[in-house]
Amino acid sequence: MADFRQDTSSKIGFFKSLFLSRRFFIALAICVITLFMCYPFPALILVAIIEIITFIILIAIDILSVYRIKNGIQAYRICPERLSNGDQNEVSLHIRSNYTYTCSVTVIEEVPFQFQQSDTIYKFNLSPNEEYEQKYNLRPTQRGVYSFGYINIFVDGVLRLITRRYICGNAQQVAVYPAFIEMHKYELLAASNRLTDYGVKRIRRVGNASEFDQIKHYVYGDDPRTINYKATARTSQLMVNTYEEEKSQPIYCLIDKGRSMKMPFNGMTLLDYAINSSLMVINTALHKGDKVGLITFSKNIDDIIPADKSRKQRNIILEALYAQKTDFKEPNYERLCIYVRRKLNQRSLIILYTNFETLNATRRQLRYLKTLAKNHLVLVAFFENTEFEKILDSSIDNAEDAFRKGTAEKMSNDKRLIVKELNRNGIHTILSKPEELTINSINKYLEFKARGIL
Repeated sequence: MADFRQDTSSKIGFFKSLFLSRRFFIALAICVITLFMCYPFPALILVAIIEIITFIILIAIDILSVYRIKNGIQAYRICPERLSNGDQNEVSLHIRSNYTYTCSVTVIEEVPFQFQQSDTIYKFNLSPNEEYEQKYNLRPTQRGVYSFGYINIFVDGVLRLITRRYICGNAQQVAVYPAFIEMHKYELLAASNRLTDYGVKRIRRVGNASEFDQIKHYVYGDDPRTINYKATARTSQLMVNTYEEEKSQPIYCLIDKGRSMKMPFNGMTLLDYAINSSLMVINTALHKGDKVGLITFSKNIDDIIPADKSRKQRNIILEALYAQKTDFKEPNYERLCIYVRRKLNQRSLIILYTNFETLNATRRQLRYLKTLAKNHLVLVAFFENTEFEKILDSSIDNAEDAFRKGTAEKMSNDKRLIVKELNRNGIHTILSKPEELTINSINKYLEFKARGIL
């Protein structure tokens, strides 16, 4: 049973809550036409009087039916305390009718202006004392505070000549955080060994893991090189050593907040895709027992969270990621390089989320990336421009189309040349479509763990 005590209906005056329906104007038009017909046909005057009296009586009956109950309609909204950026978030409206007749109801929900939705209108009938739940989904595309308005409910009278308006629910503010819903999905899939359902690859381990786990009975398929002969002699059964991935390795996500990360794709900026991806990688690394940290930068070094593997680390990073905004400035890689060399003394996996558009822009920062790669394992994740694919697949009809296609092909080739340039200098890369960045980043992290190159 829904708890309608949450409903805080606003009281509005009689005339402000009274609306005239289409039927009202049709009936009024009939009365007016009859009155006009009395001029050429005076005998119709009696008919016109009866119509007008009947019309007034019907209006009175309709007003009485919809206004005789003080709280004829009750409603409230159930919304998460925070929304997940880029994910579908469910919101539900609960409506109950206290009327004694089946009434026609129109609900207009005041969603936050950021969604630019004007179609959150629902129409249905409610039987006497019936409770109804209406669910809908919202997909935010930017972080911040979103404000929900009131629930506007319009109820028709028993004759549907007039309509009464109710203002229900609370105006509430909800914060939009990085994609924590997707993060929880990855947690559940990891717990049930179904990460491959989301595209996470199974990485074949090269060599042996470095940390001893336990001694167990040999089963077919175990590596004969791991046989423990002392344990075998004691138990008279073939025993093998098992190893696990090395833990407590520092993983840092470095997020570029420069102007190039403001580029939009499917409603979200590249910065938001980078934030969502880094949150998934951080969550996966914590489950693997590694230490995770965060550095955000642009012209200056902004947020710094030292690597740690405590349980509260994920929430600390989540709160930090929530507040990130681009400042439309050029990122200072020299300052970043100096800071990392001074503060990160232990060899770490550095995942740098940025966006290089041209080969010349990459070469200007290459010496700083090479300096980082001397002491750390550096992975640069940047984005493909998917608009180029549409241009390259289009036909050429005139000189302008040929110019656009040639430019798109050059820019697309530059991205591949950037990958080769970085790889040639010992820097690992991810060139990814924005929507595939999370999967590609997790796959690369798991590959490094499997290969034991950190």
